[in-house]
Amino acid sequence: MPRYAQLVMGPAGSGKSTYCSTMVQHCESLNRSVQVVNLDPAAEHFDYDVMADIRELIEVADVMEDDSLRFGPNGGLVFCMEYFVRNFDWLEECLGHVEDDYILFDCPGQIELYTHLPVMKQLVEQLQQWEFRVCGVFLVDSQFMVESFKFISGAMAALSAMVALEIPQVNVMTKMDLLSKKAKAEIEKYLDPDMYSMLEDSASLLQSKQFKKLTKAICGLIDDYSMVRFLPLDRSDEESVNIVLQHVDFAIQYGEDLEFKEPKEVEEDRPSTFDEYFQDRVDE
Repeated sequence: MPRYAQLVMGPAGSGKSTYCSTMVQHCESLNRSVQVVNLDPAAEHFDYDVMADIRELIEVADVMEDDSLRFGPNGGLVFCMEYFVRNFDWLEECLGHVEDDYILFDCPGQIELYTHLPVMKQLVEQLQQWEFRVCGVFLVDSQFMVESFKFISGAMAALSAMVALEIPQVNVMTKMDLLSKKAKAEIEKYLDPDMYSMLEDSASLLQSKQFKKLTKAICGLIDDYSMVRFLPLDRSDEESVNIVLQHVDFAIQYGEDLEFKEPKEVEEDRPSTFDEYFQDRVDE
């Protein structure tokens, strides 16, 4: 039987550890067994048990204190991850060989790990050799995404990870529960965006013709190929958490030997899940 893995990615502070904690609690309520592996050698604390912790192998603090290396925080983290890649046997021993495992990998937030360094790609390939079906879950803080240009930046970061890792990917806007009512109403347009309309709305802010052309080209890439779409995640709303989990399960076909799963659909004459989510909060 296959094994299943979520690579939980995203910038620092996007809520990766909180996402893992939320998913563990939600799956426990569904009587599903989910394990977490911490792959952030700079992590300080988290409120869930882990089946493996990279800090048992190497820590950023130890690397930074080594006089022969003289690394700062960023270089120290990259060194730790490259050391981790050379010691995949440690991870294999921690994971064991249990069938039907479902594991969340809480990954570091440095974007270079998902763009021009091969570390995460090598991890994906190794997990696939161990018969894992892998899905990327890319998190972006919704409080950061309430402006058009910030949204484009976040979308490009998600797209970079998607292209580099070559695995199914679910993009999630986190911390929806922290937004004001006005911000929640405003952010709905970013979940399934019309990039050209977004560009027109912000055209007056672009002074340079060259940057206008560049921004238009980027918007065209995202819009024409429908490559980036976001799901809202409100950790206080079980339905919101369940929708995200359903999309990930569908991407890796979790439990396909039992029954075929698809993301939750709604009837055409009913408002979309997104519409219901935001209408409920506008009414509050």
